[in-house]
Amino acid sequence: MATPYLKRALHLALLLALAAAVAAGLAAWSELPRNTVLAGGLIIFTVGSWATGALPEFLTSLVFFLTAMLLAIAPPAVVFSGFTSNALWLVFGGLVLAGAVDLTGLGRALAVRIAGGTDRAYWQIIAGLVTLAMLLAFLVPSTMGRVLLMVPLVLALADRMGYPRGSKGRTGMLLAPILATYLVACTILPANVPNLVLIGASETVLGNTIRYGDYFLLHFPVLGALKAVLLVAIISLMFGHRPEPEASPPVAAGAPALDDRRVPGPARLLAVVLLVTLACWATDSLHGISPAWVALAAAIICLWPGAGLLPADALARHVSLVPFVYVSGVLGVARLIDASGLGAWLSDQLLAVLPVAGASDGLVFASLSSLAVVIGMVATMPAIPATLTSLAPDVSQITGWSDYAVTMTQVMGYSTVVLPYQVPPLIVGMAISGVPVRSAVRTILILAAVTVVLLWPLAFLWWHVLGVI
Repeated sequence: MATPYLKRALHLALLLALAAAVAAGLAAWSELPRNTVLAGGLIIFTVGSWATGALPEFLTSLVFFLTAMLLAIAPPAVVFSGFTSNALWLVFGGLVLAGAVDLTGLGRALAVRIAGGTDRAYWQIIAGLVTLAMLLAFLVPSTMGRVLLMVPLVLALADRMGYPRGSKGRTGMLLAPILATYLVACTILPANVPNLVLIGASETVLGNTIRYGDYFLLHFPVLGALKAVLLVAIISLMFGHRPEPEASPPVAAGAPALDDRRVPGPARLLAVVLLVTLACWATDSLHGISPAWVALAAAIICLWPGAGLLPADALARHVSLVPFVYVSGVLGVARLIDASGLGAWLSDQLLAVLPVAGASDGLVFASLSSLAVVIGMVATMPAIPATLTSLAPDVSQITGWSDYAVTMTQVMGYSTVVLPYQVPPLIVGMAISGVPVRSAVRTILILAAVTVVLLWPLAFLWWHVLGVI
């Protein structure tokens, strides 16, 4: 049996061979310049490494930076463009806020208040957990942070409600918030990585600013609220049963009781900070302040000495900057695809086979959304906006749609998860919660099928009502 080290070495060797083959193919069968050919090979390796986990995500980003500079594929302003993007500071702010929600006990208090009762029907428990995940998506713009916050709370709730390890009810209780944490967040602008990449790519590649309120109105009613209802129904039907509550497990010394509804003072202060932050995000079209700077201001308040929200060593001990490096790499890839000319070349190839020229709006919508789903399956969800945003102007010319409408079809793709590996926070949530992979895959496939059959047509009609297409 191969060791993890050998498996990783094999993955790296295969990715290097694939990257070399792509570069050789581009050089042989196209008239692309040297830098574009090298960019193609590097991007294949980088995205492939993110998709397979051959290297840690942050390390893949660092390898991308180094290789691009050593081979002089693009100037530093292109390679490191992610570090100057507003989206990256949304990531930083989200990481700090997630740490504050955890350490102040605000997340625990929310869990008890929203999903606390042991006398509830199973579907009510699931609805409460999905509601909590949805609420946290507004307050904590970090999917990984929300997963790491939710899982321990749900494990404790499951124990208290009498769902033992390995039971169907426990599996459903864990799957519901883990899935909702990502899926609903796709409709809330700064709440997950693909959204942030979409913001950054639209800004750096197209020069367009995506507004929080416009994005929310377009996507949340169907892909957010209705999908949450479907998730509750599917989980309840697949995993629902109601055992008798058992005795509460002992609480660790010094820890607040799970059913203690008193909210600590720091948690109350943080709730005020988060509500003000959310209000500023929701009204960005009025005051013109980027959500990134709002998030940074909130992070500064949390880190401010004497505020009592985070300890002095918070950045060193409680806030991981790994996602910061990862997202900067993803944004750099998106910019390189455009700056190297690879995006324009890829646009020509894809538009030659996609049935969008002269097609109905419905067929264009389905084709672009399906393309995004396919890219999300062969790469990762952040790769969808990283690769497709640069195609928007050409698709717009052919279809008559606006750049904005073409770009927004990417959300249909990265909000339709087919397998867990596409979304690393889902994998992490399953790993730390002990959710069986088979149960997760069945649930995700059913939800994806219902999404395509039911929610995509409803989203198409909603876009028409809003005048987007």
